[in-house]
Amino acid sequence: MTEMFQPDFMQRAFLAAVLVGVTAPSIGIYLVQRRQALMGDGIGHVALTGVGLGFLFQANPMWTAVLVCVLGAVVMELVRARGNQRGDIALAMLFYGGMAGGKLLVSMSSQSGAGSLESYLWGSILFVSPGDLAVIGLLAAVVLAVTIGLRRQLFAICQDEEFARVTGLPVRVLNLLLAVMAAVTVTVAMRVVGLLLVSALMVVPVAAAQQLTRSFAATQAAAIGVGVVTALLGVGTSYQADLPSGPTIVFLAILTFALFSAVAAPLARRRHRASAEHGPAVCDVSLPGGGADSTREPGTAEGVGTVLEITEPVRTPAGTAVGKPLSGESLSSRGLAQ
Repeated sequence: MTEMFQPDFMQRAFLAAVLVGVTAPSIGIYLVQRRQALMGDGIGHVALTGVGLGFLFQANPMWTAVLVCVLGAVVMELVRARGNQRGDIALAMLFYGGMAGGKLLVSMSSQSGAGSLESYLWGSILFVSPGDLAVIGLLAAVVLAVTIGLRRQLFAICQDEEFARVTGLPVRVLNLLLAVMAAVTVTVAMRVVGLLLVSALMVVPVAAAQQLTRSFAATQAAAIGVGVVTALLGVGTSYQADLPSGPTIVFLAILTFALFSAVAAPLARRRHRASAEHGPAVCDVSLPGGGADSTREPGTAEGVGTVLEITEPVRTPAGTAVGKPLSGESLSSRGLAQ
């Protein structure tokens, strides 16, 4: 077992796995929160063109992929923000064009052949060079600094862009920053997981963590833990069984999700029975009409309790006020934004 850690390439592979396992879920939780779980998959398609440019000009494909991915992510975010009806078509052309352009550029280059293109598509622990590891470490540090340092602001725009804009947050800049960080994460993970599967490592650990956690911070921490463990186990298993690292890591992540889902069901039933025995708890909330519901759980301080549901006035296009239900998590986003 210990001989697995002796070769230099395996030491680099394990270090890269840790960096990828931390980075991918840390940005993926925001994509899941705003229902853009497949954004990483689209950026991965565009990244193929960057890899092809690296082969063609004999440059480090990691850096050329970063540049192309960032440009592609900015275009994707601008298309999303405009809400154009033709946006889906434009994005589809961008994704397919990225894949086709990448394959053509690699075919035109002198480095195709032992053509490490396969290692970029599915990931390979054999091709993580010292230079790649340095680039992965640098980019991972940037992503973590943004996703953790700006956690409150990013969470606010993912939950309610309009409210975040009202509070004075630079919503457009933060949206672009989030898209750029997703693009950087794709290039961080492509050596270990592969471009075709990188989106899975952004999403599956987050989905697994959500089965057992009930707050954003706890979900983020648990997702990072799942990402690191599955990445390390996947790299070790791929070495022992001579399997590609990307599919192995993703398969283990999906097994983890299935396990957490099985454990979550009895826990949810137990919480439901406990809440039924103690009765619902509601906090004091000002209602749209100016009144207040002062009902709260016995023994709690005024204004403190478990938020079940509140309503806020929402203006329809015709200007009519209607009630919009908000969850406790939405209320939390407002506190974070402030």
